Amino acid sequence: MPTSRAVKSRSTRSASNTKAGKPAAKKLAARAAAPAGASKAKAPTAKTSRAKSGGGMSFAQAMAALEKAGTEQARKTYARHGVTIPMFGVSFAVLKTMVKQIGVDHELARQLWDSGNHDARTLAVKIADPAKVTPGELDRWACEHRLRSCGGYVPALASESPLGSVKAREWLASKDEALRVAGWTLAGYLTHANESESDEWFLELIHRIEKTIHQSANDERYAMNSALIAFGGRSKALRQAATIAAEKIGVVEVDHGDTSCETPQAVQYIEKMWAFAKAKNFATPAAQERAREKMRTRC
Repeated sequence: MPTSRAVKSRSTRSASNTKAGKPAAKKLAARAAAPAGASKAKAPTAKTSRAKSGGGMSFAQAMAALEKAGTEQARKTYARHGVTIPMFGVSFAVLKTMVKQIGVDHELARQLWDSGNHDARTLAVKIADPAKVTPGELDRWACEHRLRSCGGYVPALASESPLGSVKAREWLASKDEALRVAGWTLAGYLTHANESESDEWFLELIHRIEKTIHQSANDERYAMNSALIAFGGRSKALRQAATIAAEKIGVVEVDHGDTSCETPQAVQYIEKMWAFAKAKNFATPAAQERAREKMRTRC
């Protein structure tokens, strides 16, 4: 997919050339910063439209940048992966550039999420602040962001927050399939994000997967299989337990729709993870993951 140059805020450049004590000039600069294409996004309140992110980008400017970067090819690709809400079709390369420009801005993340636009929501979870995200936000976002291709972002955000272990247990006990899927994904992230978590808990989840994966719904089967692989990378003991469980489970059938996606074979994938970690001089795959950039911003 094509990339786009990061959008620079004209309001920031105008403000730097405005002398103190001239409010009229500042108002003119603020009006000049409002992009014409922003009207297609959900209109923010007067207060939120003036709010600037840490990188100097407002909600209107972020939406205009996303709209400009969208392509028909990306829209077709995302549609095949299940996106049904409004979208511009922005490549992940463009999103990465915008994340670098904006930085962490939880208020802007909230505005972007509430726009209801797929690309805006993907950007939102990338710039959200794990220290400020609330339990209610995590629950709502996990239910509303169900696309498998990028559905790991909300659980990743939860894993970086103080709420990770609590939310994993809550979601895995939920009657809502979307929350259970998010719970399995979150549990997988906790293998490296929370070193103090007990191996016994992960072992319990391995046994649960072994007993129930084939009777679970399509998306939950995929999340369970991915979690089993992640559990196998946390420690030598869990590697053995996850491998034994995967051998008993056998092939996990998942319908990936009109995509080229495949379900990874857990036994082979666990072996590859450990071999790669050893080649890079890491004690475990989980330790290797801790040394990398956070998944939310690198992918």
